[in-house]
Amino acid sequence: MLCTCPFFQWPPQLDSPDFLFRRSRELFVQSKWIVLARAVFALVLVFSTLFFSDTELSGQRAPSFLSLYKISGTILGLSLVYFVWLYQEKYLYALAYTQIIIDTFIVTAIVFVTGGYHSIFTFLYLLVIIYAAMLLLARGSFLVALASSIQYGFLIELEYHKIIAPLSENQPLALVVDQHHILYRVVIIISACFATAALSGILSLQLKTARKDLKIAQEHLKRVEKMAAVDELVSGIAHEIKNPLASLSGSIQMLRHQMAPTGENDKLMQIILRETDRLRQIVTDIRLISKPGRTNAELIDLSKAIDDVKILFDNTPAWHTRINIVTRIERDLYVYMDRVHLQQILWNLIKNAAESIEGKGKITISLYSPKHKRIYLTIQDTGLGIDKKNAPHIFDPFFTTKSDGTGLGLSIIHRIVDAYDGMIDFESIPGKGTVFTLIFQNPHSYSSMS
Repeated sequence: MLCTCPFFQWPPQLDSPDFLFRRSRELFVQSKWIVLARAVFALVLVFSTLFFSDTELSGQRAPSFLSLYKISGTILGLSLVYFVWLYQEKYLYALAYTQIIIDTFIVTAIVFVTGGYHSIFTFLYLLVIIYAAMLLLARGSFLVALASSIQYGFLIELEYHKIIAPLSENQPLALVVDQHHILYRVVIIISACFATAALSGILSLQLKTARKDLKIAQEHLKRVEKMAAVDELVSGIAHEIKNPLASLSGSIQMLRHQMAPTGENDKLMQIILRETDRLRQIVTDIRLISKPGRTNAELIDLSKAIDDVKILFDNTPAWHTRINIVTRIERDLYVYMDRVHLQQILWNLIKNAAESIEGKGKITISLYSPKHKRIYLTIQDTGLGIDKKNAPHIFDPFFTTKSDGTGLGLSIIHRIVDAYDGMIDFESIPGKGTVFTLIFQNPHSYSSMS
């Protein structure tokens, strides 16, 4: 069984190193707002420190206020550095990790200068954990929770043993607070950090998945509307071609039988018959685009269907010696579909993936169902990828970049998937590869609801 744990989501194509570009823009925008929020927090800290330092009658807290000014200046300086780094648009993940780790030390410094054990600013640890989950999902939030817990526990330990003393406190912690109360508070803070990490990690992952599904649905709907506009025209053309084509093919076969041609004449008739067969297949494909049909739909085990196509691929001499297929499959997932249509989808996508790979390469087929609501089937290759200028048109009928292609394969797949209330999407890096994602409703989720 696959790991569908919300903290470390499988399969890896959602966060694969080859496809981290998917979140680069999102990470850029989120980092920009967090850097801005951090700078605003520093300014608020400066002005609030000015206000309280002016209204403070005793000079006891003067060192604490001075330290807060220094911390605010450090935050503003770091924000400037982060902005410069951010607009280089390089190593954004390294920037995210750098920010959240440094912020844990800044929060620890604030807690120290504002009273240590008695500080009211321990809640800042939770804020850092929450935005770490926004940037880096559960991995980031748990990292910050661990760093925050270690730093806070170490700070209180040093304060309790009189190794350090908060700037705003005169009496040692051991003299004013019982040891059990200190331990209780530390446990509460650490528990709060990890509880916040768990909750924010789950919510961030769900939000990310929901955004991804919404994007796929929007793009799929746009393509459906675009293709619907040409359906009637294409269907009419196919109907008009079908009958004359059948007459032409029949006439040539009759002439060939009666005349028994030899030499060049026979070769010419063979070419005519071969091309009419090719045209007949194109007409069939066109009719499939306009009306895929689902008359023979049945409940199909997706893992077995994938295994069957893999066996077929492994026995294709042109590919199996240089291309390795890796499967990461969650078993016992079913889809309600015509078996021929499913095989056509799988074979065409795998065939396209194989044809995009020059030399040796790898195709990864993943099948999983988070919480068994929707079924995700992805086919990822290490091929040439799709050029950005071609990407908006790959599902258009008759669009092809192959010299011998008809441009109908992906159009047919799109219409078949749509006919079964599914969705299809893709993402690609030119020169690195492409991943196609198919999303189907899990028929068992309907039965469990009813």
